[in-house]
Amino acid sequence: MEVDLQEVGHEEVHAEHAGTDEEVGQEHAGTGAVEDHAQREELERAVPEVPGRRPGLFVIDLDGAMIGTVSLDRRDAERPGHVRPDAGEAELGYMFLPKAWGCGYAAEACAAALDWFADTLPGEPVVLCTQTANDRSMRLAAKLGFAEVERFEEFGAEQWFGVWSSVTPSA
Repeated sequence: MEVDLQEVGHEEVHAEHAGTDEEVGQEHAGTGAVEDHAQREELERAVPEVPGRRPGLFVIDLDGAMIGTVSLDRRDAERPGHVRPDAGEAELGYMFLPKAWGCGYAAEACAAALDWFADTLPGEPVVLCTQTANDRSMRLAAKLGFAEVERFEEFGAEQWFGVWSSVTPSA
């Protein structure tokens, strides 16, 4: 099977995957219809006819069906956890449909997004924050090569904060 990492409004980046979960390809995410005419007009005014490009936002496609998203956004300076004095680090975020969990798609898509980021901004760090209770996200962070920086309390739970860089430290 092949998972496509598609930058929103841009060309595809392909990533191979050896998984075989047939149900994942049948899961679709959709939007509800806008019934009210005034709401539709307002929506059409607010949303451009041709969507603009948003670098760092990727839709994950498997056999023509969206199974998740991966994003690289600037971490809010007001939040705890930073590796640069001026804050504003790129933060990896991801969200996948439950049927795609445990199939390796998140690891594959996040690795492809990190490769894209390393090519776009070489040497820039990427951070990731997840609850320590989220075993799958903790394993994903380790698999992707994130190194723990600190742990702190946020949103009523212990958070794990790590950093990744495409630059290999010298020995």
